[in-house]
Amino acid sequence: MGRIAVIGAGMGAMAAAARLAVAGHRVTVYERSETYGGAVGRYEREGFVFDTGPGLLHLPAVWRDLFVKTGKEPLEQCVGLVQVDPSSRHIFADGAAVSLPNASRAGIVSALDEALGSGAGERWGEFLGRARDAWERTRRPLLEEPLRADWQALGRDPYPALRQRRLLRARQASTIAEIGAWELADPRLAALLDACALTYGLDPRHAPASAALLPYMEQTFGSWYVEGGMRELARAVYERCAARKVQFAFGSEVTRVLEKDGRAVGVELAGGAVAGADHVVAGVDTAGLVGPGLWRDKDIKPQKGTGDGPLPGRFTVLLALRGARPASAVHRTVVHSPAAGAEAAAVFGGRTEARPTVTVLRPGDPRTTPDDEHEAVTLTATVTGHGGAVDWTDAALRERYADALIAAAGAAVPEIRDRVLWQQILTPAETGALPAPALAGAGGRYLHPANSTRLPGLYLVGGHAHPGGGLAHAGMSGALVAGLIVEGAGFRGSQ
Repeated sequence: MGRIAVIGAGMGAMAAAARLAVAGHRVTVYERSETYGGAVGRYEREGFVFDTGPGLLHLPAVWRDLFVKTGKEPLEQCVGLVQVDPSSRHIFADGAAVSLPNASRAGIVSALDEALGSGAGERWGEFLGRARDAWERTRRPLLEEPLRADWQALGRDPYPALRQRRLLRARQASTIAEIGAWELADPRLAALLDACALTYGLDPRHAPASAALLPYMEQTFGSWYVEGGMRELARAVYERCAARKVQFAFGSEVTRVLEKDGRAVGVELAGGAVAGADHVVAGVDTAGLVGPGLWRDKDIKPQKGTGDGPLPGRFTVLLALRGARPASAVHRTVVHSPAAGAEAAAVFGGRTEARPTVTVLRPGDPRTTPDDEHEAVTLTATVTGHGGAVDWTDAALRERYADALIAAAGAAVPEIRDRVLWQQILTPAETGALPAPALAGAGGRYLHPANSTRLPGLYLVGGHAHPGGGLAHAGMSGALVAGLIVEGAGFRGSQ
């Protein structure tokens, strides 16, 4: 078996490393920071503990499979998994509110009918049925198999949109926004769908209708919380890697992928040290690490932001609150913007929206607070990325926008301002971009680069590679890269 050099200790990279080590390879992970987990970070202060990345887990089967394939201890023996119920509460601009049960289509339909009026649940249920069709048509080629050479087949949208009479002719919804306007026919149901797309870093005005599979995935397979925070999942994956003899070199920045005779043969580190390898797995952006020619004209290339702007990111406010969490509090509440279209235009147009959609996370986990007389609350909003027209290092802007999130969160956490002990602000300047998951349709514009590259011996893993961003997708990419290295180019995914 060979030597594997893995660049970065993100979740997808560690998933690949653990699988490769079990297959007998000698794996070394080079991470420029002093810790593992990538975007799955943690902030601790005065007994309060916060996730700084994703707060909930969807499709836990991806990570269960990793633990089954790499050791005797299953995932649930390594972390505590709790199904969140209700999965989310939604507060709309008109004051209406609804709590959606976890992984119950019938329950969701009933809750929407009761909260939004007769027929609302039925329309959402029928929409989920069409989303299920899109999921079944694309699940394997989009998520479980390496990106095909004939990826153009995924350029066709699999969502079976209803035919509508529009402007004297029959049309079908081709975007998430059109599904909301034409098929859901209720601005609050449209807001549910738009907010889901925005959370994944997608512009609902342009994202293909196939993005409908994202709420389908969440509402079918459920939302899960990892006791102690999502960072505990990263810890468990890191410890599984270590148990399989994966070596970690923290504080080791890779500056170049070494090439010889037309293939990758190792990495060069800052300071000039060289580490040879039979295969290199890059869990980071390869710009500057590899010479020109990695992609050709017909290849899928790394996603960029709309126009000249960067990819969107997350604005996060971590709040240490005095006072106990009420027993009636909901783990996740989404307070919807009164102008979803304007919000998307701002996020993807390089501006800040005065009244953004805000997700409020209240875990109710004793591990996250110093005692039961305090509460740890996390507020997040999808915002325009750093490096474009908005400078997220501007202290005044950060404070002003944090205030906007706190104001919105007041609908979910009464008297929130009076309870604040301290706050910590994180922006895309610290946490980076929000890569979207891969989607079929739109001519392939929402696909990500294949895991295998034009440079033999170099593989891509993580949110910027197939099948795209998101914690579940990162685990899938790790499985795909491991399969390609162990079984070769003929690997066609897990059966």
